[in-house]
Amino acid sequence: MGTVNTTALAIFVLLILGTLLITAWSARRSGTREQFYTAGGSISGVQNGFAFAGDFLSAAAFLGVAGLYFAAGLDGLVYGLGALIGWPVLLFLLAERLRRLGRFTLTDVLTVRLAERPVRIFSASANLIVLTFYMLSQMVGAGLLINLLLGISFAWSVVVVGGLMLVYVVFGGMVATTWVQLIKAFLLMATSVLLVLLVLGRFDFDFERLLEGAIDRHPKGVGIMAPGGLITDTGAAISLALTLIFGPAGLPHVLMRFFTVPNVVEARRSACVATLLIAVFCFLMLVIGYGSIAVLSGDPQYVGEGNVLKGGSNMAALHLAHALGGDLLLGLVAAVAFATILAVVAGLTLAAAATVSHDLYAVFRSRKPTEAEELKVSRWAAFGFGALGIVLSLAFQKENITFLSATAMSVAASSTFPVMMLTLFWGRITTRGAIAGGVAGLVTALVALVLGPSVWVAVLGHATPIFPYQYPTILAMPLAFAVAVAVSLFGAAEPARAVRGA
Repeated sequence: MGTVNTTALAIFVLLILGTLLITAWSARRSGTREQFYTAGGSISGVQNGFAFAGDFLSAAAFLGVAGLYFAAGLDGLVYGLGALIGWPVLLFLLAERLRRLGRFTLTDVLTVRLAERPVRIFSASANLIVLTFYMLSQMVGAGLLINLLLGISFAWSVVVVGGLMLVYVVFGGMVATTWVQLIKAFLLMATSVLLVLLVLGRFDFDFERLLEGAIDRHPKGVGIMAPGGLITDTGAAISLALTLIFGPAGLPHVLMRFFTVPNVVEARRSACVATLLIAVFCFLMLVIGYGSIAVLSGDPQYVGEGNVLKGGSNMAALHLAHALGGDLLLGLVAAVAFATILAVVAGLTLAAAATVSHDLYAVFRSRKPTEAEELKVSRWAAFGFGALGIVLSLAFQKENITFLSATAMSVAASSTFPVMMLTLFWGRITTRGAIAGGVAGLVTALVALVLGPSVWVAVLGHATPIFPYQYPTILAMPLAFAVAVAVSLFGAAEPARAVRGA
């Protein structure tokens, strides 16, 4: 399947034309900062809930998790449900306070109590690193899909994605990004339901027969019904749990969505809707994941020696679609997955642009920038972030995109999440404590990632990692909390401002 799939290409072009029309409509509604960053707070709770789900249901959630099921069985469910558990943290702990205190970005929330300049510099730096890792997972998935659709190289594939994403962000802002996310979430849910029905139809709608077929055909046999294929010991399990539960609460492009609704009630409603949609999707992936094992295993058209998927571990859902419905279904699934990636990448780029223009540029200016200047910087920042994503994705193109996505969550859980929680819920936090803790967590997470399996082994080619775990959250997150508390308690006196409305 390395040549042009004309059916997939036709559906893909129709979807892209539709989203470009949305962008053209949105461009007339993105002339101010409020409209560009947060859609002027005009999005309803239900609409924002679909957009929330769209932000979360990315290439990692669809392509990557299906690949994890195929390779390791139940560990795919662990990744899916682990992230779902993190949503109640957003719902019950953060939704109300963030909407009440924030304006455009997470940094706005932190500066309510802490000194503005140092907090903006730290928060913006940490957010850009998190967004870059998350962007990598999407760009790698996009490269695979464009190669499938057009048969062109991975490098040119990510250039195409970057170009389309910049059109959405630069011209449409948050209005276009929200509506693209909303439509894409609906299409992804509908496509997943269709795949589930076709998979179950192969086994007379008997889920037990489906699982038996997967066990019979997979080289690990009954081993795919137990965790442990990817999560090898207790430390790795704890670190993964911390990453998936608390990581989403530190993702800046997700938290920005709380500022797009008009009030606290709608913020809470949007989180409820998103939680429901994501829960349904996770259980749909259970059928799709085990269905990919039962249908694809041992088929030389889709797997090679050692039952390894042709095209890489991220191809399970696409191969399954082709096996069940030929080029037509493959075209639909590939096009919807591509729309998924474009929408998520647009949200990431918008968050990065807001971080640069609203959190960094304003700090280093001798005078407060005008609204027009800030918007201009946002659009140039979008170009720079897109270019960075293209370059870095070339180095990580062989990595499973769920691993890359979880890496972003690990950095977020280790840096911005501890600072945000202490700022919102602990009255004795100081600026020095927040910065010290955040920097300690961020640096520890990045160093451990470089020394761990994802970079030290997979990218740099060493035989064994120095840091044993895929995700450094087990070390970095507790360290961030401890350093922040210690510096706040034992450092120089620095009374924090009271939180308004907390």
